[in-house]
Amino acid sequence: MKIVEVTTPQLGKIWVKMYYGFYKNDPNFIPHIESDIERIFDPAKNKFYKHGRAARFLLYDNNEQLIGRVAAFVNDRTATTYKQPTGGMGFFECIDNQEAANLLFDTCKNWLKEQGMEAMDGPINFGERDTFWGLLVDNFTDPNIYSMNYNPPYYRTLFESYGFKLYFEQYAVKRGMVDAQQVYFDKSEEIRKDPNFKTTTIRGMSWDKVAQDFMTVYNDAWGGHDGFKEMTLEQAQKAMGKLKPLVDKDIVLFSYYKERPIAFYVNIPELNETFKHLNGKLDLIGKIKFLYHKYRRTSRIMLGIVFGVARDFQGRGVEAALVIYGHYHILPLKRYDTTIISWLGDFNLKMLKLRDNLGFTNWRTWITYRYLFDPTAPYERAPMLGGEHKPDKE
Repeated sequence: MKIVEVTTPQLGKIWVKMYYGFYKNDPNFIPHIESDIERIFDPAKNKFYKHGRAARFLLYDNNEQLIGRVAAFVNDRTATTYKQPTGGMGFFECIDNQEAANLLFDTCKNWLKEQGMEAMDGPINFGERDTFWGLLVDNFTDPNIYSMNYNPPYYRTLFESYGFKLYFEQYAVKRGMVDAQQVYFDKSEEIRKDPNFKTTTIRGMSWDKVAQDFMTVYNDAWGGHDGFKEMTLEQAQKAMGKLKPLVDKDIVLFSYYKERPIAFYVNIPELNETFKHLNGKLDLIGKIKFLYHKYRRTSRIMLGIVFGVARDFQGRGVEAALVIYGHYHILPLKRYDTTIISWLGDFNLKMLKLRDNLGFTNWRTWITYRYLFDPTAPYERAPMLGGEHKPDKE
């Protein structure tokens, strides 16, 4: 077997496209948009190159057949915040062969060692956590959702046999649009009766106001957490700019108290229900197809991408009030059958409690693994928000 580093645009194209063959007989696989992957490894388009670096590798067998790929990367802003300087690996694809997988993992480890790292997390993204993060370990019978990793079940064995250990789990949770139970009404009753409280969609709202209110709630909701960095208005405007072409304005919700923004529940139509018609191409024809399915309202799944409540309003029924608003104002539109929230970490007990209170159930699980280069070093799971995981027992 032979490892080849991606050093030319031609090899880059091969690296992006190689996974198609792995999933050609899988009816639940929807190809990622190729430009989304290419953008991650383009220093001109990925801001993480300003404080990091990446390398990509292809794996060939002795007959020159392509049998695997992987990427390794370092984010200098986060690498040294752990007990061991930690890099990342991801975009792993491999045949069901432990020797081949080990060669890909070793290649990442050796490259990261050269960068001064002592551990690696994977499979993760050279970017934000909300995309291409974690190894899928259950529910291989539903189509993959946009920008979330999808892989064969045997990948788990390849990772764990090499020595990767569970760092944290993340969940996608699901419920039917009609499943508004009485408990939601009860929990939200007091605040919904308060004339100072209101919930609304962003229809009729300017994008400048949406960005301003999003920034306010975001900073109020997560301010004070370890490692929190306050969002700027410019960052909020960029985030809303990316959201704008995807959004259905009737499913992006904000709550206000005395005109102060105190909560948001940002949803979009699940994009893979449209992208499955594009075969990974967002060229001119792909964009026409996307617009056709967008305005035809092909997607029947409402995907929650972020949910936040100002800390001084948490536990006061605001979360339930957002759900009840959806029951009264989104359900009658008859556009969506199901709602999914795609990223809940097992380290966030408040969000897991919210999941239970709002009637969501786990639909999919991904694992983010960590591998320590020194096998004698003590291993610990990701710290809990407000506490810490105890070290796993050997």
